[in-house]
Parts: sequence; C-alpha cells; structure tokens
Amino acid sequence: MFPELISARDLQRPIDAFVNGLVMEYSDVLRALTQPLLDLLIWADNLLRQSPWWAIILVVMGVAWVASRKLRFSVAMGALLGALGAIGLWEASMQTLSLMLVAVAFSVLLGIPVGIAMASFRWVRSAMLPVLDVMQTMPSFVYLIPVVMLFNLGKLAALFATVIYAVPPVIRLTDLGIRLVDPEVLEASRAFGASRTRQLFGVQLPLALPNIMAGINQTTMMALAMVVIASMIGVRGLGYEVLQGINRLQVGRGLLAGLGIVVLAIIFDRITQKFGQRQQMRGA
Repeated sequence: MFPELISARDLQRPIDAFVNGLVMEYSDVLRALTQPLLDLLIWADNLLRQSPWWAIILVVMGVAWVASRKLRFSVAMGALLGALGAIGLWEASMQTLSLMLVAVAFSVLLGIPVGIAMASFRWVRSAMLPVLDVMQTMPSFVYLIPVVMLFNLGKLAALFATVIYAVPPVIRLTDLGIRLVDPEVLEASRAFGASRTRQLFGVQLPLALPNIMAGINQTTMMALAMVVIASMIGVRGLGYEVLQGINRLQVGRGLLAGLGIVVLAIIFDRITQKFGQRQQMRGA
C-alpha cells in the first residue's frame, strides 16, 4: 500500500466547511440576485411550450434560411423538428430547447468577452488556460454538488451547471480566432490610423468569426450533452424521459427520447455550421 502522507478526509474537511459556509451565509442572497435568471428560464419555457407548433417550426426554418439561403435545407430542418412532435416528444423537446437556448446565450455572452481578453492580454490567457482545463475535464457531477446546495434543485442549478460545462469551447476558439489574424493585416490597419478598439471590432473580430461560430457550435453541442444530467436535478424535458426509461427499464421510452436529443443536436449543429461556412465565404 502506498504510504499516505495526508489523509483524504483531512483534505475534504476544509473544502466541505468552505462550501457549507457559503451556503449558510450567502445562499439566500444568491437566490435573490439570480431570481431574474429563474424568471427568464420560466418565461422561455412557457413561451416555447405555449406557442403554436407551426410558429416554432417556421422560426427554425427562417433561421435555417438565413444561415444557408437554401430552401431545401430550411425545409429539412423544419421537418426534423416536426418529427419530434409526430412521435409525441414536442413538449419535452420545447422544455429542453428553452434551457439550452438560455444556457447557450449566457455562454456566448460570457465566453466571447473572455476570449477577447485572453487574446489581448497574455496574463489573462495564462490565468484562464488552467481554469478552462479544469472546467472541461472535471466531471460535471462534481460541480453539480455545490451548485445544487446554493440554488436548490431545478432549472437554475441546471443553467449554471450547463454554462460551466459548455462555455470553454467558445472562449478557446474566440481567443484562437483573434490570435490567428494575419499580423500584416493588423499592420495595414495601423498604417491607416486605426485605434486598438477599431482594430478589434473592425478587423480582428470579423476575421475571427468562422472560429467564433465553430466555438458556438461546440458550446451548443456540449449544452445539449448536459440534458440528461440536468434531469437528475429536477429539470423536465428529453433528459427526464431518458432518465425515466432507465429507472423503469423502458427501453423504447429511453430510445425515443435519446433520438429526440440527437435530432435537436443535428438541427443546431447544421444551422451553426452553415452560419460558419457563410462567414468563411465572406472572409474569402
């Protein structure tokens, strides 16, 4: 047996004491501060579930058309979404979709500025890289424990857990895209008198858009991967159907819900890819 220099229990006690202290002192304050987020999640869920199914399909088809400018592609995306309703998974799909859209939106709003800061300042990049490594490799169940302790079971805890899991790709690829901009292009913009801010918004970000779109694509896929885990802390949707299939040994129920998750993944993967391809064509 390997000689134990420090007891694992001795290491666990201060961590547990720290988290318990946070819960005792700040949980009420944090819940009050994050109440608008919970209201937003509930509003998005109600909006998607109560809207006419045909309106949501038309919106998805419209977004697909904007991304691709191809009618066949738009119809195919609408047909895939309609197939979820045809097999009785419409409401569960809308519940999953509402959480995913809010989580992706927050991931993008948080990730792009952090990626810009990483590309602009070396010390920010040096500090963030190990944090991103931990966020991507740490099992989601580990950070789910303190999140649930602070925010209770439900949508809010699932949102924070999903954002933590899904935000690293958009941060990394925003940083990478900005750093890959040709130095000669930046030098030319300086010669024309562009300030650092104008270089960022007028040159670097437009040229980095294909990489940023690839990051949003990966963030969307990772947010969708959290669906089943979110169901374990009380969030309804396709993940809950998979969980019920496991608990009750109903293979068909779990398989259909799993196929529903795959369909949503295909829709968002293809649409974000089309956006990225159009940005690349514009850049070329």
